[in-house]
Amino acid sequence: MTTRIATLDDLNAVRDAALKDLAVRLGKGKMSVTVHMGSCGLAAGARDVMAGLAAEMESQGVQDVILRQAGCAGLCAQEPMVTVRDASGSEIRYGKLDQAKAREIVREHVAAGRPVTKYMIRA
Repeated sequence: MTTRIATLDDLNAVRDAALKDLAVRLGKGKMSVTVHMGSCGLAAGARDVMAGLAAEMESQGVQDVILRQAGCAGLCAQEPMVTVRDASGSEIRYGKLDQAKAREIVREHVAAGRPVTKYMIRA
C-alpha cells in the first residue's frame, strides 16, 4: 500500500508511524518478544507469526515491549517459535505457533503477565 503525501501533516504522520514502529523494534521495554526467523522458522510460517504479534501489540496498545527477530534457536521441529523475555532476564519459549496463537500470547502473556502454558516448549 502506498501512502499519498500531499501536505506537511501527511509527511509528519508518516514519520511518526515509522518512529513508532522503530521504537517497538529497538526501544527499551519491560520485556522483549523474539521471533526465530532462521530458514526453518521462515519455512514454517514465522513471518505470519511476526505479523500477528505486531498487529496484536498494536491492538492491545502495548508500547513497552520490544519486538525483534533472530535466527534459528536450534529447535527446528518446534518452529515457528517465539521467546518472551521479561525484565529480570527470565525466558519462556513458545513453539508450533501460528498467527492466532501468537495473538493469544500477546493478550495473555505480554499484556496481562500470564504465560500461556499450552504453547510452551518444555526442556
